[in-house]
Amino acid sequence: MNCHRSSIRAWPGASALVAVVAIALLAALSACSLAPGQRMITPASLPETGGRFSTEPQQVEQIPITDINLELLRKLNRAADAQSEASAQSLGLFGKPGVYRIGPGDVLQIIVWDHPELAAAVGQVTQVQRPADAVPGFLVDESGNIQFPYAGTLHVAGKDSAAVQRELHAKLSEVFLKPEVTVRIASFRAAQVYIDGEVHTPGAQQINDIPMSLTEAINRAGGFTPAADTGRVTLTRGGVTYPIDVAELIALGRSPSGIYLKSGDMLHIPSRDDNGIFLMGEVNHPATIMPMKDGKLTLSQAVSQAGSLNLNTADAAQLFVIRDAKSTKPQIYHLDATSPVSMLLANQFELQPNDVVYVDNNGLVRFNRVLSLLLPAINAGVTSALLAK
Repeated sequence: MNCHRSSIRAWPGASALVAVVAIALLAALSACSLAPGQRMITPASLPETGGRFSTEPQQVEQIPITDINLELLRKLNRAADAQSEASAQSLGLFGKPGVYRIGPGDVLQIIVWDHPELAAAVGQVTQVQRPADAVPGFLVDESGNIQFPYAGTLHVAGKDSAAVQRELHAKLSEVFLKPEVTVRIASFRAAQVYIDGEVHTPGAQQINDIPMSLTEAINRAGGFTPAADTGRVTLTRGGVTYPIDVAELIALGRSPSGIYLKSGDMLHIPSRDDNGIFLMGEVNHPATIMPMKDGKLTLSQAVSQAGSLNLNTADAAQLFVIRDAKSTKPQIYHLDATSPVSMLLANQFELQPNDVVYVDNNGLVRFNRVLSLLLPAINAGVTSALLAK
């Protein structure tokens, strides 16, 4: 016993070394909350919200954290189905096509058979026409009128070609015996729609005697590009924007061809790049994940595209989805991915644009990160103790 005491006295730095090691161990065991890196803090449970994860003080309004379960999925699916059906059906976008109505800027071709002298009223083409120029014929002026020999001024705007033909026949019958009149629209220039976004040839498309349905408009614009988000097409009409989920309408048995565009409509096809999902935390490849071509992306698909969870660092029980982070009422969903039914739930949970999916790290990772910070201090203390000896 005396020898042992004397050996300790003989090494003055021993006590310092023991103190350094003790302090380091206590710090490592008690300072996990100081671990570097991003993670979720899990304070006491909140019975009023059903969640148990919050970083806000108790006196501040809590953001509820909702567990992802079958009941929640049923509720979200019912809301999504109602929105998809209402987005086009109840807003009056479906209908039946009507005949084309003549308008200012259109050019009519009028032929009175056995009266070639009337053809001179059209005039002769004296130069090569540009694409925007009107073709030879009777141009409907800004008042909706045309001038025709022996018939005078005819108001044709708002009428179809058959009605104009009957009216012109009645006028010419006062001059000619049983005239045979043919009226057709030579150039459609009065009505057009605008298509922009992810189509091959965006721009204005003229409405003609072929009804301008939604599918017809997209086909005239060259079809969707590979980056098109067909689940979030929008139609702007009269200052009101209507969302159209093309893929969902087809799934519900409603053909997009039943939606007919009107003059002045703006059709926008967004890019999937604008609706990315942010994968963060302990996944193998954190990244921004793009939705599928139909605009859909489930939680399991997003995690799979991120290389799945990092088995060495992830806490599978702490998977979060943060939604509407910029709004006044953000939402946070939680999934315990260690549950046997978690894959089923994740495969049915639909993500929305700009959702943030975060996977927390486990306790061992936090302990290792704290230890990595303390090791330089421990090494320095041991070195100082040895030098003091």
